[in-house]
Amino acid sequence: MRRACEIKPAGAWNEASAVDCIALDAHERHRRRIVLTAERGTTFLLDLPQATALRDGDGLLLDDGAIVRIAGRREPLVEITAAGASELARLAWHIGNRHIDVQVVGDRLRIRRDHVIEDMLRGLGARVTPIEAPFDPEGGAYAHHHYEDDHF
Repeated sequence: MRRACEIKPAGAWNEASAVDCIALDAHERHRRRIVLTAERGTTFLLDLPQATALRDGDGLLLDDGAIVRIAGRREPLVEITAAGASELARLAWHIGNRHIDVQVVGDRLRIRRDHVIEDMLRGLGARVTPIEAPFDPEGGAYAHHHYEDDHF
């Protein structure tokens, strides 16, 4: 069976060269080792040294040199906006205080659909809009990027 042991970061490889594509939701994209079958039938073993958050647009380099593109599957989310930056920061604090995965998209936040949290956010003055989109939540303070050349 073919193996994928290396990740090519989104933007660092030619996506037109992908032999196949596999769409995974945010939970499914956090993996270390699993057998996967992509859309055109390419079956391979994902075999990474540690659990890694795969991102939309990343490429998985197979042991024969082929690359399979990772696509974020659309999920039911809500997009959260506020009147200003300080209000949005306060909403982000409340979301983080409840240990909910969040994605920051410009001046908006995205979380998975949860009517209880949505009601809480509306009560705090947020505008909450249901959407369907790929979800790419922040990794958190202790998450490790899979890109070895990331430096801050």
